[in-house]
Amino acid sequence: MVALRSDLTTRAAYASDASIYRRVPEVVVEPRTEEDIRQALALAAQKGWPVVSRGGGTSVAGNAISTGMLIDTSRHFNRILSIDPDEMTAVVQPGVVCDQLRNAAAAYGLTYGPDPSTHARCTIGGMVGNNACGSHSVVWGTSAENLVAVTVMLADGRTVQLHRGGTSDPAIESALAAIRDQNLSTLRTELGQFPRQVSGYGLHHLLPENGFDVAKSFAGSEGTCGIMTSLTVRLVRKPAATALSVMGFDDVFDAAAAAPRLKLAGVQTIEGMGADLLTALRSRPGREQAGSALPRGGGWLYCEVGADTQDEAERLAAELPGYVSDLVSDSLVVTDPGHVRKLWSIREAGAGIVTRLPDGGEAWPGWEDSAVPAEYLSDYLRKLYVLLDELGLEGIPFGHFGEGCVHLRISFDLETEQGLARYRRFVEHAAELVRSYGGSVSGEHGDGRARSELLPAIYSPAALRAFRAFKETFDPDGVFNPGVLVAPEPIDQGVRPGPGRDQLELTPVHAFSRDGGSFTSAVNRCVGVGACRSDVGAMCPSFQASGDEVHSTRGRARVLAEMLRGESVSEGWKSAEVREALDMCLSCKACVSECPVNVDMATYKSEFLHHHYRRGVKGFFGKNRRPRAHFTMGWMPRVLRWLAKVPGALRLVNFVESFRLVEEFTKRLGGIEPRRRMIRFNPVPLGRWHSRRKSTFEEIERPAVVLWPDTFTNFASAGPGKGAVEVLEALGYRVLMPADDVCCGLTWHSTGQLDTARKVLGRTLDVMDPLIAGGYPVIGLEPSCAAVLKHEITELVPDDSRAHRVTELASSFGEFISRHKAEGGCWPFDSVRGNEPSRVLCQVHCHQKATTGYDAELEILASLGVDVDVVGGGCCGLAGNWGFEPGHFEMSQDLGERELYPKVRAAGENDIVLADGFSCRTQIHQGTDVESWHLAEVLAAALRAGR
Repeated sequence: MVALRSDLTTRAAYASDASIYRRVPEVVVEPRTEEDIRQALALAAQKGWPVVSRGGGTSVAGNAISTGMLIDTSRHFNRILSIDPDEMTAVVQPGVVCDQLRNAAAAYGLTYGPDPSTHARCTIGGMVGNNACGSHSVVWGTSAENLVAVTVMLADGRTVQLHRGGTSDPAIESALAAIRDQNLSTLRTELGQFPRQVSGYGLHHLLPENGFDVAKSFAGSEGTCGIMTSLTVRLVRKPAATALSVMGFDDVFDAAAAAPRLKLAGVQTIEGMGADLLTALRSRPGREQAGSALPRGGGWLYCEVGADTQDEAERLAAELPGYVSDLVSDSLVVTDPGHVRKLWSIREAGAGIVTRLPDGGEAWPGWEDSAVPAEYLSDYLRKLYVLLDELGLEGIPFGHFGEGCVHLRISFDLETEQGLARYRRFVEHAAELVRSYGGSVSGEHGDGRARSELLPAIYSPAALRAFRAFKETFDPDGVFNPGVLVAPEPIDQGVRPGPGRDQLELTPVHAFSRDGGSFTSAVNRCVGVGACRSDVGAMCPSFQASGDEVHSTRGRARVLAEMLRGESVSEGWKSAEVREALDMCLSCKACVSECPVNVDMATYKSEFLHHHYRRGVKGFFGKNRRPRAHFTMGWMPRVLRWLAKVPGALRLVNFVESFRLVEEFTKRLGGIEPRRRMIRFNPVPLGRWHSRRKSTFEEIERPAVVLWPDTFTNFASAGPGKGAVEVLEALGYRVLMPADDVCCGLTWHSTGQLDTARKVLGRTLDVMDPLIAGGYPVIGLEPSCAAVLKHEITELVPDDSRAHRVTELASSFGEFISRHKAEGGCWPFDSVRGNEPSRVLCQVHCHQKATTGYDAELEILASLGVDVDVVGGGCCGLAGNWGFEPGHFEMSQDLGERELYPKVRAAGENDIVLADGFSCRTQIHQGTDVESWHLAEVLAAALRAGR
């Protein structure tokens, strides 16, 4: 029997997609075979459940949610069955991700034409279901136009093949022919009038002049007619060379007016955006300079040109501004792949960026992708802005201007009845505005629950009757996705951020300064665009390893949101479902930088764990006690400081732990994953070593810096600390360390022991007070601790001015050294290993990648004359205490094997493996037996080589 997921954690994770709607399913199915789907449909019939199929869940119209059975094909039903380069077709299962197919087709010089901005995580099945398009639709068309054939499973378990010219089922073919013949005039005059007319069913494909193409008519049916089990799609030839022409205009209206005039031979994209999108992006942390390379203007068009040669592509791109010379203000042609990628990232991040307005206010889909014939787009946009102003709303438009399609998130107040009433007024007036231009309420995302009710505004009763007949031909009992397209649900029913959303009242420990002090607002940052489901980049490692929606950033946010709502997940902070969803979160912070709306799941997890368990040491006893690993790892800084006060204690611990039976007993006692090895400690802590030594340099008149003695460097890995002291002194600095014990509280923070973390930080600030007052730079060697000092400390102790001063004084070791070099400081370094050429393999700590970045370190390595290879994929897989906790070992190793371990094993004899994070070095050693270096050790070696 097919496996079902009916646990509340899973159901809560699937309660929404990327839309404003919420439906908690009864059960989620992740099929592996057609037979699994057949069995699932039989069970749904027995239970009376409606059935909805789902791919990446990036639908913004509410097409992929259900109160009954949700069939998610993305996790297992996702194979590319064949690619025929001669016929230029591919046969795929519906769960194949768009980029997965594009990458496979690239081996033959081919690609899949439709490419929505979610191409790294949306599935082919979902794209065809919604008739998605993307930026290249001006040359390669919609998903419907690229569909050759599709196999569909009906509610009774039968499969039917749909193709050009008919179907494998005579009765269905006859019924469809009758619908066509009875509505010839309607289909010819109301449907297929312009490329982005996606609303409703594509019945114009059934016309004789269109070849009675049943497969194409099925595209855009939004899961209302059956479950697709395989699809044959058309592939297209990639151009040999491309160039990007970016044109600036006075405003977005001029950009829209210019767009249809640029539909010329060789032009493959005509994408538009306005200055308000750029303003929203620049309001994000670390993105203040985004778009600085754009040409002058208040609105822009991105026109990619393809040709047989690079010279020809560049020539055509350079000529484009001449076709709109009366409107264009400035332009540039870009061919460098890195530069092109950065420019496109601005446009592609739009769906997430505009969910927050520049002032921090929320913006929602609902009127997400309306479309009009491109020649009317400029006028339509002007009137849309007028409508927004009349109703006191704000929105940021961008989209496929060359085809008249506009994406727009709007500042709807969806939390009150009055706000919902205004939402309804807006979309009803906007639908009438679209109708006046002969447009479509949906241009590529489907109608879903957001727009199905609006179809009578743009289609005649005859067209609506034809839509109903088409649905009933495939699904006479209304099993599939009821409430969408036919017999639609009201557009304001079951709104996720609607009235009654947040019933759990709470006062968080974190300041949540970016969210007005509200944990609820922080959680609701997630709008579901699904960037955390991508296999590219660092977010989200647990999803990349498992493919499980529950283990995505979005899935966890949905479970937390259900906890705050208090309906399905009703136990508040004590919820076992939320604890389960958060358990596999590595707290890597990749979402802080890679999520378009900067969700910070690590902080949400820490806050939840704090409230979930009883506080302080008492939390380790009783019924709802903390895991023992929270004490072993969380309280490690204090335990080690206690041990260090006893002469010889750390050396004795190392000796005793060298006996395997003792080590195994210690792990069992401490609640540590049994397959992990215990770490070894410095016999002499770094701080004590530093206090005993004498500097080899004259200290008079030398500027002083503070080297932060983090727990890991101080007690478990002295090499980086000693190397840092040597390097800093050689650069002309006097190295200070705090006079007493200090700690950033990281281990307590990551395990959700926030009261203790705050107390530790308060005491640390007391110890550091004279150094803070003196304005000495504070240099962190451990990236996770440096991140706390630079970012987290003010969220935990926001009312202490010293904490804010620390954020100004703190920097990573690499940042400080890079700044020293940039300011003209001495540079006494030679190559790392004498005259031998070396390659450095860098594993960037996930917290560093998410906060400060790694550019400074790369500049330093470049100055040493070494080749650098940076491991992609983000977190090493250990993630501090997480990788030592039981139940996490398999995923930890899977993450290491994605790229880190293979690259380390392939490293040459003279290569250096560089990992500034203690966790990263531990993971590398325990996974490959290779010892890795800290940047301070690399520079110390280069310093000695130069002497």
